[in-house]
Amino acid sequence: MIRTYLRKCILPVAAFLVSLHASAVEGMWLPYMLNIDDMRARGLQLTAEDIYAVNQASLKDAIFIFGGGCTSEMVSSKGLLFTNHHCGFGAIQSLSSVKNDYLKNGFVAANMNEELPAPGVTATRIVYMKDVTAEVLAGVTGTGADRAARIEANIRLIGESAVAGTHYEAEVTPIYYGNEFVLVVSEVFKDVRLVFAPPGSVGKFGGDTDNWMWPRHTGDFSVFRVYAGRDNKPAEYSKSNEPYKPLKHLSISLQGVKTGDFTMVYGFPGSTRQYLSSYAVRYILENQNPLRIAMREAALGIIDLRMRVSDELRIKYAAKQARISNAYKKWIGESKGLARLQAISKKEKWEESYLAAVPVGSEYSEVLNKLKALNAGYKDANIAFDLYGELIFTGPEMIRFVRAFEVLINDYDKLKAEGKLNSEIERLKRTSFFKNFDLETDKMLFAAVVPVFMKNIGSAAPQTLLKLQAKYKGDWTRCAEELYAKSTFTSQEKLNTFFNGFSDKTAKSYLSDPLMQLVADIYKEYGSKVRPAVAPYYTQNDDLMRVFVDGLRKYLPNARKYWPDANFTLRVTYGKVEGFEPADGIIYEAFTTQKGILEKYKPADEEFDLLPGLLELYKKGDFGRYATATGQLPVAFTASNHTTGGNSGSPVLNARGELIGINFDRAWESTMSDVMFDPERCRNIVVDSRYVLWCIDKWGGAGWLTEEMTLVN
Repeated sequence: MIRTYLRKCILPVAAFLVSLHASAVEGMWLPYMLNIDDMRARGLQLTAEDIYAVNQASLKDAIFIFGGGCTSEMVSSKGLLFTNHHCGFGAIQSLSSVKNDYLKNGFVAANMNEELPAPGVTATRIVYMKDVTAEVLAGVTGTGADRAARIEANIRLIGESAVAGTHYEAEVTPIYYGNEFVLVVSEVFKDVRLVFAPPGSVGKFGGDTDNWMWPRHTGDFSVFRVYAGRDNKPAEYSKSNEPYKPLKHLSISLQGVKTGDFTMVYGFPGSTRQYLSSYAVRYILENQNPLRIAMREAALGIIDLRMRVSDELRIKYAAKQARISNAYKKWIGESKGLARLQAISKKEKWEESYLAAVPVGSEYSEVLNKLKALNAGYKDANIAFDLYGELIFTGPEMIRFVRAFEVLINDYDKLKAEGKLNSEIERLKRTSFFKNFDLETDKMLFAAVVPVFMKNIGSAAPQTLLKLQAKYKGDWTRCAEELYAKSTFTSQEKLNTFFNGFSDKTAKSYLSDPLMQLVADIYKEYGSKVRPAVAPYYTQNDDLMRVFVDGLRKYLPNARKYWPDANFTLRVTYGKVEGFEPADGIIYEAFTTQKGILEKYKPADEEFDLLPGLLELYKKGDFGRYATATGQLPVAFTASNHTTGGNSGSPVLNARGELIGINFDRAWESTMSDVMFDPERCRNIVVDSRYVLWCIDKWGGAGWLTEEMTLVN
């Protein structure tokens, strides 16, 4: 029987090998893992040390984490930083007002003194990375909680030792599902200032309609500057801080690109799941994505409607809308892409090949059956976890806001006994929540999102919501009106009354507030039942996936390139400039220009309108040294680099390591690449560096910025 089974599986393995041979651009590689010979064969003109070195300046010293989820790059010796407009969007929004509408009109600092501090924004440089697998796994045996506890203890010691006596920070992160570990040492700069933001009709041109789509005509970039103390080390914001002097900054190419040119993306991809079992992919396609899409569709229907009411509401909800809609549209594309690729079927064939290769009766041969049982057994728990996540983190904002006061009231006696009560009250008083909040919008969000949640949550529904459903007979609009009207926490005026009258006598009385009761019940159900119910799934899944991936690498070593899934560590991916064929009969070129902007232009349209000055510049055709050989203004291009979330803002470099563009998106047909890569369709979308420079120089009149950059032909 074994011989027959092996013979039956030879064809799937061979077919898989053929398909992988065609997908050489797949992979997001840690810098010290690069196959530099393969890269040089494809056109790279740099050495491995040019890309990553610890004892000398290298390209890695110009690559920074921007905030908590994007990439950015140093482009001058004075701390000037490029990233995406959508990465800087939260900072730009927080600095905007109806009077100073930087989202709509853009922002241009005339000099360093006019640069605006961006509170809460950080820029992080990687000092070095190191394989610490042996140290992490020293003395580690078994599985589950005991194994995790020993690993955690080892990680803590490694991290503490790595940064002792320095201002650096350390993190040890697993790769290959915990078969290997990487130490990342970094320094975090906390004084970051806004220097330049293009107008919305550049930075967000095309809006949600064009998001994830090609052809694209979006100038998705913004410019910040990193400041440091006089010793060039990270420091809290101070007027006396000086522009940071980086170890390395990128030169910017004016030469442009052509089809077939080598490209390299250097950045911090967030998360991929290339090694998922067929059972996990089935859950994504049949349960997770449809439910999350439905929840966000309900929320976006309200937010989009309300943002059209006034400029004030547009500014208040711009960042929230962008955050919610981005993943919403991505999940739709991901599901379509996985279905088109027949991902479940391909995974099943790959699993057959795996079983044919591993020793019968070993832990490797049993792991797939265990994964199957695990996914089936925890399906309902995972659904509840996903639904609660959407309700709490993208649903009505009152849920998250009121939660802070529940903690205050429940811990009142403890806070008072510890002498922390007044400081906690003062902290809550300083809230800026209502600056970006609209009561009517939140009530409408409640009425739209809660019914979708209740329709799908089943037995895991909070009792308070079940009672409200019965009381109001499913009329969630009336429910929201009465709940919010009776609550103490729905306006700044009510909140002031709360603080002015807050005392030992009144503290516990606020537990009867209707929104407080609802929020307490939601978090109680989530914290005491839903999250604990799903926690064993993740522990067991990690253990099983560690065995599965170990088996793949041991027994099918040549079947594919085993790159570690993205986990927001510094990575390099490479490919070339090229278009693609998304469907039968459709061929996309790799480049767009200002001609497409003018073709898409729709006066008074919220997504495709143009500021008058921009329109005149496009029509005038004064593109100067930023023009193509045919006299057009380059806007964006596509390349076959394997990217994902977190790569937003990543520098796209040519064969000489010069900046040719800023990565900002993937084609919609590429969004399944987090789970399964398709070399024929997976393309990253890049704003051409010449368009960025033109916007800064010609539209913004900020030639002082381009003068401090290193521009090369």
